[in-house]
Amino acid sequence: MADMDGFREANNFGFGQTAQFDSFHVKGASNLPWGMKDRLSRIFNPKTGRVVMLAFDHGFIMGPTSGLERIDLNIVPLIQYADCIMCTRGILQSSVPANINKPVCLRSDAGTTILTELNRNVLIDVEDAIRFNASAMAVMFSAGDGEQEAITAANLVEAADLGNRYGIPVMGVTAVGKQMARDARYFALASRVCAENGASIVKTYYCEGFEKVAAACPVPIVIAGGKKLPEKEALELCYNAVNDGAVGVDMGRNVFQSENPAAMIQAVHAVVHDGLTPEQGYEMFQDLSK
Repeated sequence: MADMDGFREANNFGFGQTAQFDSFHVKGASNLPWGMKDRLSRIFNPKTGRVVMLAFDHGFIMGPTSGLERIDLNIVPLIQYADCIMCTRGILQSSVPANINKPVCLRSDAGTTILTELNRNVLIDVEDAIRFNASAMAVMFSAGDGEQEAITAANLVEAADLGNRYGIPVMGVTAVGKQMARDARYFALASRVCAENGASIVKTYYCEGFEKVAAACPVPIVIAGGKKLPEKEALELCYNAVNDGAVGVDMGRNVFQSENPAAMIQAVHAVVHDGLTPEQGYEMFQDLSK
C-alpha cells in the first residue's frame, strides 16, 4: 500500500492535478490517435511546443525560382537548422538525402503554375505520404476564390479523411482569394475552416489583429514568411507572430533568398525557440554572417 501511495504521489494522482503523461504539447491534439501525436511530436519541439519549418515547395508552381535553382547546394545545407522541412515528393526523392533525420511536411496537392490560373489543385496519392514517411501532409485551401474554394475545400477534406485513416496529420495552407483582403477577418475565417474540416495544423499569414486569428483557431498556426523582407523585418515578423499566438513559422524565401541563408535560419530558430528579440536575432545574424 505504501508503494502504491508513493506511485500516486509521484504522478499527482488524487491531488486534483492531471498526470504528466496525460498532457500533450500540441494545441488541439490531446484526443488524437497515438500515431498522429507521434508525428506531431516530431514537428513541434516538445520542450517549447514551437517549430521552425523550412519551406522549399515553391517550385511546384514557380519552377526554379531564385534560391531554389540548386536544392543540393542551396537548401540541403540548411536542413540541419530546421525542425521540419516542407517540400514536394519529387524534390524529396531526387534531391534530399534520406539520412537527414528530419520530419517532412509533404506537399500533397498539385495544380496549375504561375503561367495560368492558380489553385486548380488535385491531391497526390496519399500512399506516397506513407512511402515517404511523412509527418504531415500540406494541402492548400483558397477561401473566397469562387470555384477554386470548393475544389480546394474538397481536397482538404479528402486529405483529412485519408490522414485520419493512416494517422498522418494535415496542414491546411490558406491562400488569399482574389477578392479577399489580407486582414484578420479573412485569415480567421480561412484558418478556422481548415481546422473545422480536419486540419491538425494551419499555415497562414501574419496580419494586424493576428491575436484574434490565433485565439479563434483550435489547432496550432504557423506563419508563412511570404515575400522576401529585409532580414531584421523578417525576424520582427517571427517575433510578433509568436508573441501573438502562432506556434512557429514556415519560412522559405526569407531564408533561402537571404544574403546568408544559414545565418538567417539560425537567427529565426533563436527568435522562435529561445525568445530572442528581433534586435538580438539580427545581431546574431550579423555575427554568424562574419
